[in-house]
Amino acid sequence: MTCSYFIYYRSAAAAADVRAAVGAMQRALAQETGIAGRLMQCADDPTTWMEVYEAVPDPARFERSLGDAVASFALARLLSGDGRRHVERFVTVPCA
Repeated sequence: MTCSYFIYYRSAAAAADVRAAVGAMQRALAQETGIAGRLMQCADDPTTWMEVYEAVPDPARFERSLGDAVASFALARLLSGDGRRHVERFVTVPCA
């Protein structure tokens, strides 16, 4: 069973700074794990961002790699609001 990650947070940083930092982190993470992420910005609130990682076959390994990458690229400096990256994990289930 694969897992998909939806990670959202707020940032008061300039959009170009968020895109550059998260983009660099996602490229490094993809090289290490083979999982390509996407970055999205909320249509109704440009301070809200979401990273999406789909079809992750080994969630434990991916979460370790993601945590290391977030720390390595110092993404915490971009956070505002409650200062957290909210992580939601979903699994694919067969339709009845």
